[in-house]
Amino acid sequence: MVRIFRFCILLVTVSMLFPLGIGYSAVEEQINDVEIKVQNLFQKMTPEEKIGQLFLVAFQGREVTKKSEIYDLIVNRHVGGVVLNLANDNFTSINTVENTYQLTQTLQQIEWEGPIEPESDESNTNTNQPDNYIPLFIAISQEGDSYPNNSIINGVTTLPSQLAIGATWDLNLAEEVGNVLGEELSTLGFNMLLGPSLDVLDVPYVEGGDDLGARTFGGDPFWVGELGKAYIKGVHAGSNNQIAVISKHFPGRGSSDRLPENEVATVRKSLEQLKQIELAPFFSVTGNSPDEETTTDGLLMSHIRYQGFQGNIRSTTRPVSFDQSAQEQLMSLPAFESWRNSGGVIVSDNLGSNAVRKFFNPSGEGFDPRQISRNALISGNDLLLLDLYVDTHDLDPYSTTIRVLEFFTQKYLEDPAFSQRVDSSVKRLLKLKYELYGDFEIENIIPDVENLEKVGNNQQINFDIASNSVVLMSPDLVELGVILPEPPQRDERILFITDTISARQCIECPSQSIFGVSTFQEAVLRLYGPEAGEQVTPSRMSSYTFADLNNYLMDPQSLSVLDSELRNADWIVFSFIKPKFENQDSMALQRFLADRPDLINNKKVIAFGFNAPYYLDATDISKLTAYYVLFSKTAEFIDTAARLLFKEISAEGVLPVSVPGIGYDLISRTAPNPNQIISLFMKTPEIISPGSGDPSPDFSRIPKVNLGETIRLETGVIVDYNNNPVPDGTIVRFLFNYIEKGTNIQQVEAITQKGIAMVSYRVQNTGLMEIRAVSDPAYNSELIQIEVPVPEGAEATIVVLSTPEMTETPSPALTATVTPTEPVVIIENNPPLLPRFSDWIATVLIVTSMSVGVFFFSKRRIPIRWSTRWAILAFIGGLLAYILISFQTIMRVEWTLSLKPIDLMAVSFLGGIVGCFIGWIWYVRGRVELRKS
Repeated sequence: MVRIFRFCILLVTVSMLFPLGIGYSAVEEQINDVEIKVQNLFQKMTPEEKIGQLFLVAFQGREVTKKSEIYDLIVNRHVGGVVLNLANDNFTSINTVENTYQLTQTLQQIEWEGPIEPESDESNTNTNQPDNYIPLFIAISQEGDSYPNNSIINGVTTLPSQLAIGATWDLNLAEEVGNVLGEELSTLGFNMLLGPSLDVLDVPYVEGGDDLGARTFGGDPFWVGELGKAYIKGVHAGSNNQIAVISKHFPGRGSSDRLPENEVATVRKSLEQLKQIELAPFFSVTGNSPDEETTTDGLLMSHIRYQGFQGNIRSTTRPVSFDQSAQEQLMSLPAFESWRNSGGVIVSDNLGSNAVRKFFNPSGEGFDPRQISRNALISGNDLLLLDLYVDTHDLDPYSTTIRVLEFFTQKYLEDPAFSQRVDSSVKRLLKLKYELYGDFEIENIIPDVENLEKVGNNQQINFDIASNSVVLMSPDLVELGVILPEPPQRDERILFITDTISARQCIECPSQSIFGVSTFQEAVLRLYGPEAGEQVTPSRMSSYTFADLNNYLMDPQSLSVLDSELRNADWIVFSFIKPKFENQDSMALQRFLADRPDLINNKKVIAFGFNAPYYLDATDISKLTAYYVLFSKTAEFIDTAARLLFKEISAEGVLPVSVPGIGYDLISRTAPNPNQIISLFMKTPEIISPGSGDPSPDFSRIPKVNLGETIRLETGVIVDYNNNPVPDGTIVRFLFNYIEKGTNIQQVEAITQKGIAMVSYRVQNTGLMEIRAVSDPAYNSELIQIEVPVPEGAEATIVVLSTPEMTETPSPALTATVTPTEPVVIIENNPPLLPRFSDWIATVLIVTSMSVGVFFFSKRRIPIRWSTRWAILAFIGGLLAYILISFQTIMRVEWTLSLKPIDLMAVSFLGGIVGCFIGWIWYVRGRVELRKS
């Protein structure tokens, strides 16, 4: 009996493990471990170390010796990180990959070891590193499409622009680009990416202003969010979760007409309007993202003002990065609040930018970096980005940075409220660093040098995106086949005119062509020249720049050769990037089309845009034979343009932004396609479906649903004109029509999630009911008919029917032939309801009560020892049943996934009954053996 009681105690203990273990995943255990590490390290940090962690600093050049300024900032001032960029001359064009890796390694080694240049012959290795060693953030902005949006333009894979990704509408390609970027940057030693941009190009372009161009995914908030999530997931996966992704430019700059680097723009929008457009993608990568891999680690707070932010159109915020009230209001939104509570980090945009200087110091005097930094921190930023941060009283950014750090340290010691704000941010930053590396050991921080050989060898993704993103702007494919039935022939003359761009990787580096005068011609010769089929003749091809064309337009006599080429050409091929009104050369195409129509008569004039698609107006486009947009200017996109010119491929992409010049409206394009038939499904508790146990169910009859019963309706995936799922939030109306009653059609609205809308409806009347679904302008749906008598069961019969115009007046019965079809089976993919601690308590109480009941019921009929055995067996049977089912639920055994807690308790009760039955058999057997003896 003692052994039996011990066994019972063991069962109780084992059964407790299930509810206590549920929900306490390895991720939660890791989070708790990180928080403990953060707290332990934080308690040992000095005020100077805490203050230093708040700053992400830039520095000039590549020198990181003991005498360098960045060495002092890292070793003695304990800055939290550095940001590397092209403008500060941090890279070189010679062995770019190897030298970049060496730079990031040295920066981390400085923090770990201290001096990197020994003054004596003694070993440099310092095994007594400080107890408070904290690795640096090493940040970079690498947006794609080479210069000027990439900091590294040599050695790495030159990935396409975000708008090129958006034009594919392909989440897998977005994730793959992020994967390549994350892998290569992580291999080089970077652990923070200032990107991607989640701006929505709501107002893509204002003539005379400036815009983000191809630096964002597009103009639809839903798709910008979806592509952003896929991109972030790729960066995390490619870097093995060792790159912190800082999405920008929060809370959204798509409606501004100024670049964030140049001037503080003002946008007239209220908070409610921002929620609909600008903030929607940021919601997607914070609170609305169930997958941690798709969740952004931080947000880059932009310098932008909003007029009417709080509803008063006459009220304008300060730049949001310096407006505590505005930031608090934004972060109190549910999605951002939960993200912040789980450790989300806010990084300020560059506090030393021209935009900040112009706003706070229009006259050039009175610019106080200390107060600006303090305001940025108090407003809610955790990590302050200082690049070219110079006070008018200081000689260089280094001196200003030192003064800011000393000012912050003094405030920390004197002002309790300020110190509390600092502590909160420091803990967030430490948490993020621990999540990147686990333990602060130098072996975890510095990547393996052997992986450098993989950097720069991922060009295939460029070909995939180029071929899937190119858009034929004008004319359409049918008309193009009539206008241009043949590609250029060998005897035809082709004139290439190109908007060139060049750059330097560093100040001393030689200038290199990013898009050269002969780049397009060279691609054509390589693909179709004498060594590739001889479709063109090199001597009948020539190339000029937009600068040449602009000079010709101003003085035709000065370029007589170009004049001759223009007059004799059969094909004129323009390649342009991004026109700038301040640069007359970049506007040469528009001037040529307006001023010299005589030179394009009877010629085939083809334009290729290698940036955003909206820089030509309707008049310009009407003068072109064909107009293509490729969104990016990497070599693979130029090759794609050549293949388009020679009709080897056709344009497959769809515009991700509105383009007034061709009457393309993105909102209309992402509306439900009216040519589709919306699928419609119904589910009730009594629906008959295959596998229900009925070997030959009768589907010929109209299904029946009880009066007052609630049915669940669900559409199939509703697609837009691009055959993609419609954006989340698209309105779907479910129409309920009681045919025999002659009542008004009842409507219930729902919104889509991943293209699917669901609604629950309580049956309110008897007779024949028809159910349809419409989503403007898609009015065709499948039809469900059900009969509502007094009882029983339901099953759905579906026919395809064109839905008529909706009316609010009593509608006559719809005439339709309802044909029997196969039953609709809805497979729910809901997560299983795992046992909780409260379920365990309830189960133990039920099993114990049953055991006690068995004991008192049987003790008057059988000996007391057998009554005790029966009670114990009932208890054991109930707990064994609970443990068995709980284990199978945790292991995701299919038949247990739909069990509810009440089902688990019922199974335990049945297990107790089985235990009683075993006890009864044991008792009877004992009685029989006793009689035999």
